[in-house]
Formats: sequence, C-alpha cells, structure tokens
Amino acid sequence: MRPPYQISYPILLRTATISEKIGAIKSYFLERPSPLLRKQNKIRTIHSSLKIEGNSLNIEQITAIIENKRVIGPQKDIKEVLNAVKVYDQLTLFNPYSSKSFLSAHKLLLDGLIENPGKYRNQNAGIYQGSRVAHIAPPPGNVPLLIKDLFSYLRSKDEMTLIKSCVFHYEIEFIHPFLDGNGRMGRLWQTVILIKEYPVFEYLPFETLISNTQKEYYDVLAKCDKKGGSTEFIEYMLNIIDSSLSELLSLNNRLVTDIERIDYFISLGKSEFSRKDYMNVFRNLSSATASRDLKKGVDINLFTRIGDKNKTLYKITSGHNMPLNRNNNSI
Repeated sequence: MRPPYQISYPILLRTATISEKIGAIKSYFLERPSPLLRKQNKIRTIHSSLKIEGNSLNIEQITAIIENKRVIGPQKDIKEVLNAVKVYDQLTLFNPYSSKSFLSAHKLLLDGLIENPGKYRNQNAGIYQGSRVAHIAPPPGNVPLLIKDLFSYLRSKDEMTLIKSCVFHYEIEFIHPFLDGNGRMGRLWQTVILIKEYPVFEYLPFETLISNTQKEYYDVLAKCDKKGGSTEFIEYMLNIIDSSLSELLSLNNRLVTDIERIDYFISLGKSEFSRKDYMNVFRNLSSATASRDLKKGVDINLFTRIGDKNKTLYKITSGHNMPLNRNNNSI
C-alpha cells in the first residue's frame, strides 16, 4: 500500500534541481571525494545524527574514537559512537530493500545499548516532548505488517528514489518500530536507499543540516502526523539534500591534486583508455594537464603506456584496476 502523500510543486521543483546538481557532481568527479574529505564527512554525519539524539561527544572526541585514541566521556555516548562507526563503515553492504538487512543495521547500531537490538518492539510506545505526548505510535502488533508494506512500497518502480527515501524516513518515525533508535534508523536508511542509485550520498553529510535545523525537523514531523501524510516532510528533506549538494559543489573551487584525479579515474574500472577518454571524465581539464596526469600515472607505475603520439593508449597496471571502497555484497 502506498503511504499517504502528494507530489507538490515544491517537490517537483526540488527534485529537478537535485538531479541537476547530481549531474554536475558527476561531471566534476566529486561523487567520490578525496579520502580526507570522506573521513571528515563520516565524522560529521555520526556527530550530527547522535547529537540529535542527545549524545554529548563533540567532533574532536568522535575523531579520536575513530583513530582508536582514549576518550573521556559517558560510556553510553562512547558506545553509541563506536556502534555508529561500525554501521557507517558498512553503508554500501546493506540491502536497502530488505527488512532483514534493516534489522541487522539496528542490531549493530544499538548493540549493548538496549535489550534485544534488531527486534521490533513488543509494547506500546510514544514520543514525548517534556510531559506532553507528541505522538502515539501504532500498536506493537501492527508493526511487522506496517514495515512489510513499507518495504513493498520501497521496492516499487512507481516513484522516484529521492521521494521514496524521504517517505521511508518519515514512515519509520511514524511507525516507531523499535523501543529506541528510530530517529537514527530513519536517517541512516534514507542514506542507504539513496546510495543504491546515487553513490555520492555515501559521503554527503546531510544529517549535519538536519541537526542545524533540528526544531524544524521535529516540527514538520509533528505537522505531518496531524495531517496524516508526509508531503511537507518530503519538501523539508529535499531542501536539506539540495543544500548538502550545493555545499559539496562549492568544493569544486578547491585545488584538486593530480593524484586525486588519477585515483578517481582508476575507481571507474576502465582497463584501457586514451587521453581523450581521460579528458571526457575531467571535462574542465586542459590537454596539457591531462598529459601531465597520465605521465604521473606512468611514472608511479599505476598506468602502462602503449603506442605513440595520437595512437597512445594507457593500461591500468594489474592490481590497480578495481574500484576503490566498493563492494556489491549485502548484509
């Protein structure tokens, strides 16, 4: 059954601008940023998602935990970070269309923090704001069927992935399938869904913008609860995604190194190519710079040069022809 929502003009407008920006990101080869930027974005994502849930650790402390350094802080908060690091290290391994994979992610995320992580709740639940009940979740007996219907919707081909990811995020907050970790799982799984079609979302810390607009995030969830549909939440999340993509595109102004370009090109899995093929990927690159890049690749034994002058081809050296940080297996 399709969850209730309407495709509004703001949704149509935002999906169009997001699609344009994703295209620009591909042309500027920012869909797979540098290792340093990827690390920074993962830290920002973990910090923001846990901060929304009340975790007290700051960016520096989370960085230290990731680097296996000793950190002084509440043990529960440290455990939350350690669990989140495990989960975000495996983002591409989860199957976005599998409820079993969804439960395995919850088990990793909440391991050692609650009883029976990875299990749907078996008691009534609600969301409180102070002493006021802000949301009463569906009865626990309804949860398995509601989740089954939600994953069926997710697997359907009748809607854009961008929109389905937002709907799924909202519905997880509404169904509240777990005793704890629902917010984290809603945000995490939206990322998992998006990665399947748009790899850039593995490195896009849009949860930072949610954290920065936390009141609006909760207000729009409450508004949708009252209206009985997720339309306004979709609009909110698409704005968040659009802003995150704009932030990433602004990085195009930074100085990109030859090694970063070569590393990205190798990740595309092309075994043999010409300078023209290289420049088709990096469209703003001059022919002289492309030649210097290719010479650098040959000098450090990443490429082998075949032929001469206009007939020159390059072959990626054995052992360097697999995309980096990509794995098609699923949990």
